[in-house]
Amino acid sequence: MANLMVNEQRLVPFTMESQQVIKKYLAKLEVEVSDYTFAANYIWLANSSGFYAIINKCFCLFVMTGGELTMLLPPLGRKKYITDSIVKCFDIMNANNSSPYYARIDYVQESMVEEFLNKADDAQNMFEMLENYLVEKKLVDYIYSVDSLIELRGNSYHTKRTEINKFIKSHPDYVVEELDSVKHKDEIMMLFNKWVSDRVKYMPKEEAEVFLEGIHQERHAIKHMLKNFDALSLIGLVIYINGEIKGFTAGEKINETTASVIIEKTDFEVLGCAQFIFREFSKMLKEFYSVTYINVGDDMGFENLRKVKMSYRPYKLVPKYTIYQK
Repeated sequence: MANLMVNEQRLVPFTMESQQVIKKYLAKLEVEVSDYTFAANYIWLANSSGFYAIINKCFCLFVMTGGELTMLLPPLGRKKYITDSIVKCFDIMNANNSSPYYARIDYVQESMVEEFLNKADDAQNMFEMLENYLVEKKLVDYIYSVDSLIELRGNSYHTKRTEINKFIKSHPDYVVEELDSVKHKDEIMMLFNKWVSDRVKYMPKEEAEVFLEGIHQERHAIKHMLKNFDALSLIGLVIYINGEIKGFTAGEKINETTASVIIEKTDFEVLGCAQFIFREFSKMLKEFYSVTYINVGDDMGFENLRKVKMSYRPYKLVPKYTIYQK
């Protein structure tokens, strides 16, 4: 992929070679949002064109979709540089895009929103900032205590314990293995295809249409993840029942105290499998990374997914915002 020149700014392709560059800037931040890692962005850009530039001493990640530029993350860098970098990034997007309507910055964590709005030195500058930009709360990341996910104590987790016990009783010969991207690749993709088919069966038609629009991207993301699994320093698990993979999951460490679950899929027909693999992977994340918390990302706006994630009693919800221009 070639460099992209926009408004005299050179945008460099976001590739595996970009990993050490973005990590240098992420190290300057305190982040707990699951989107703020190289792996998470590299995987989900499998079917898109990503570009980056260092603007005002910040790492700025863009994505080109249908000829229009948006930002997957806010500028990454020290607080004092972020606001000016945001303004410059909007200038770049506007210079490329067919309309100012398309320019936006996604997955902005709350501290960066506060910095952006509070950078104004006086009320007049604050008014001008709010007059030119719109900040909208979008989704939240669900963060849990890792010990709560492992121990599942108390009445609030009674159903989870029951489902896990039924799974173990029904499938006493289950086998848990560490995910091997070469060994397990084909079976993982077969399970994913079955998961898609089963999921659509139980969804309302209007929700299924929206769901299927994102499946193409998710399929590419999983293939991209498996292809670069070791290079991205990911860890994962698979569950076998009667010689077939019935569940898989993968994740990474996002800061000193928190790990994330990037993806998890299980066979709907195997009751309790989802609850079981989530608990087992929580054990693995704690053992490998010595973390206190686990971030499972957002619910993508799906009500059923929100209910599932809330049922695990989050330790906290971390909001994510999008910045538009008016």
